[in-house]
Amino acid sequence: MFTEAYTNGTKPPSFADTLSRDGYVLIPSVLSQSELTALRSACNEATALARAGKWPYIRTLPKQFPPWPSDPSSGIWGVQHLMHPSMPNSALFTKSYFMDKITEPVKEIIGCEQEDLVMELYNLLVRPDKDFELKWHRDDIPAMATPEEELERLNKPAWHAQWNLALYDDKSLIAVPGSHRRARTDAERNADPFERSLEGQRPVEMRAGDVVFYNNNILHRGVYDHDVERMTLHGSMGHRKANKERARNVLQHGVGIWVDQCDFSTLDGHLQEKAEAMRKRLVELGTVSGDVGFFAENE
Repeated sequence: MFTEAYTNGTKPPSFADTLSRDGYVLIPSVLSQSELTALRSACNEATALARAGKWPYIRTLPKQFPPWPSDPSSGIWGVQHLMHPSMPNSALFTKSYFMDKITEPVKEIIGCEQEDLVMELYNLLVRPDKDFELKWHRDDIPAMATPEEELERLNKPAWHAQWNLALYDDKSLIAVPGSHRRARTDAERNADPFERSLEGQRPVEMRAGDVVFYNNNILHRGVYDHDVERMTLHGSMGHRKANKERARNVLQHGVGIWVDQCDFSTLDGHLQEKAEAMRKRLVELGTVSGDVGFFAENE
């Protein structure tokens, strides 16, 4: 577990402090049993559509980054765009994205108010059709970056929060604690991209219903077992101060094509108001950013 027990009367660190120190913070049991049951059912339907070739927005094997082909015949490891208006159960997914149990930690982690938050991405990571591994990487720093280039990017504000919300026990994510605050060591830079015993690595062990927020530029990879059920909601929210670098990481997934079609009328009161405002800020981000391209088109 990433969270630590404090039994000597000292105050535990905040979510933001823990994430700043380690690169991630785990919050246990954010979902009730009824929420877990409903989301598992919705994810089962979404995954079945994707595997049958009836949902074009997928993460296909063995490709690591977008754009992904829409043909699932080689196998899939993710389902994209859960809030798309054509996605069955999109109302349920949308509610789980904008719920206070997500947005309140996000605000603390980013250090912002509600009026700063920007709608970003909401996808599903699933059990692959065959065993599959991702390379060691940082989400928006290329592998060929020099130590100086790494530090320049790592020392800039992130202006977003990213999370994995597990619907089944999940230990697929492997990370190197603290690596979001430094350039790679020589050993890390020269290691095999699929190295299984990188010094300091730790699995992110999540129980069903747990959420882990993590810095997407921590050194990390994924190891997925096709025999182990996996349904992990993978989301992000941004800050309106984000620049074109962040816009690329978000808009390369294609969310800007359909976001204006989302129907938030099924959300209750303040959630609907929150969602409409956050969508507006995403549209504004896309308008000012223009053509952003892809981070790693050929990987």
